[in-house]
Amino acid sequence: MIDAGAETGGRPIRVLELRSVRGTGGGPEKTIMLGAARASPDVAVTVCYLRDQRDRTFQLDSWAARLGLDYVEIDERHSFDRRAWSELRELVGRLQIDVVHSHEYKTDLLALWLRFRTGVIPLATSHGWTGQSTRELRVYYPVDKLILRGFPRVIAVSSEIRTELIRHGVKPDRIEVILNAIDPQAFVRDAARGPKAREALGLKPDWFIVGAVGRLERQKRFDLLITAFAQCAAKHAQIHLVIAGDGSLKSELQSLIDQLGLSARCHLAGHRTDVVELHHAFDLLVQSSEYEGTPNVVLEAMAMETPVIATDVGGTAELLRHDVDGLIVPKHQVAALIEAIESVLSDPAAARMRAVAAIRRVEQDLSFEQRTRRLEAIYRGLVAEAARTGRRA
Repeated sequence: MIDAGAETGGRPIRVLELRSVRGTGGGPEKTIMLGAARASPDVAVTVCYLRDQRDRTFQLDSWAARLGLDYVEIDERHSFDRRAWSELRELVGRLQIDVVHSHEYKTDLLALWLRFRTGVIPLATSHGWTGQSTRELRVYYPVDKLILRGFPRVIAVSSEIRTELIRHGVKPDRIEVILNAIDPQAFVRDAARGPKAREALGLKPDWFIVGAVGRLERQKRFDLLITAFAQCAAKHAQIHLVIAGDGSLKSELQSLIDQLGLSARCHLAGHRTDVVELHHAFDLLVQSSEYEGTPNVVLEAMAMETPVIATDVGGTAELLRHDVDGLIVPKHQVAALIEAIESVLSDPAAARMRAVAAIRRVEQDLSFEQRTRRLEAIYRGLVAEAARTGRRA
């Protein structure tokens, strides 16, 4: 272990986790919050969110409070509020921050700006570029990949993202792949909880529940899952589909459900925070995305011993070994989703064996404890390097 304490006068390394997001956020929030809660004594983490004053659904502050985190918010009147930038600079100085750890294009820019204004060390985690707006695709994402060239370290949450970073000029020796992880002790299946979990969702005990979790946005391709489910439902009277999440495509997806005559068998459950309870109601988890970083949804299913079908995108195949821990199918292929679902229905014993292998993989290779220690080693290395070279980046 690198002793960075000597470089900070014996005090802990002070890290600012910096993130900008609207509403309830997504997978990165789990990584940020739960990682901060598990910090070692020699790493002091402050979680800072830029909060748009126009956002009425933001609720990450309550989550941070439940975890007992050192948490602050900087309010913004609009997306590029320079007053907020000044407040951020003051916060970094007041807390004597050593490392600013950013998580998306906006805070990547801010972390690099803070490097030049305060000398703080910037570190970015690249969770992927999942937005679909024209501005994001044509402006923000290309600029972000250029910005990341200026970081001394970039963490990629999958090998696919690492390859994309290298393609845009980030030096390979500055990139480290750290897959997302999970706390297996917080995600434990208890068969006795199944009936109550189903009752809470209005599901009958003898139904076979296909579950899905995620934002109702194009990236998740729930339209393809619903289409595949329709064909399976025509052959199996007892299967139902539950999709937990909210987003801009809610009305569109509900219209598709109605059009396919599935209103009694396909349920949009809305945004849910009780993921453990959801899995007690699920017999199968299907991830139908066309793009992912390293999906927490898949990790949660693995930890909960829920059989998994997932598309071969992002870091999914690095988490889930095909036909060992779950089933991997090509993206965009409805026929492949149907075949995989039918396989689970026809051979539940094989699906159960894969679920058992998945929880073992989580416990051995994908625990949050292991991920946090790897991340902290990067913090220590950055601080030691900055002291050795006499500069912060």
